[in-house]
Amino acid sequence: MNREELKRILPHREPMLLLDEAEVVDGEAHGKITITGDEYFVQGHFPGNPVVPGVIQCEMLAQNCCVLMGDDPALAGATPYYTSLDKVRFKHPVHPGDTLELTCRLTRARGPFRFCTGEGRVNGELCVQAEMSFALMPAAGSADA
Repeated sequence: MNREELKRILPHREPMLLLDEAEVVDGEAHGKITITGDEYFVQGHFPGNPVVPGVIQCEMLAQNCCVLMGDDPALAGATPYYTSLDKVRFKHPVHPGDTLELTCRLTRARGPFRFCTGEGRVNGELCVQAEMSFALMPAAGSADA
């Protein structure tokens, strides 16, 4: 899926849409984003040594997890909200010019909650990993809200 196709699944829009492309293969979401250096989140973080903030890397993982949930009937008319981030580890910085490749898996579902694991790599080197959970909440203005 390209960015326009992702907008059919994700509620995010620029500048918070943080995936360039994604696909689901064998139950895993594989997403990519190439950091150009023009993104708002690297400007000033840090002058002379721009680095993608860890919290932004976690948001990239979350959006990739939402791609996994795109076919979930429970997501229709719902917005996925982060409910937890656990065991987050940052192993290597992500810089402009890098392409961060994300892999996320759904580990379990319980009612409106979805539990996932994810990791991000640049050139095969692990940069970020995390366990995450989400609550599927009725979207504002939906019949369930």
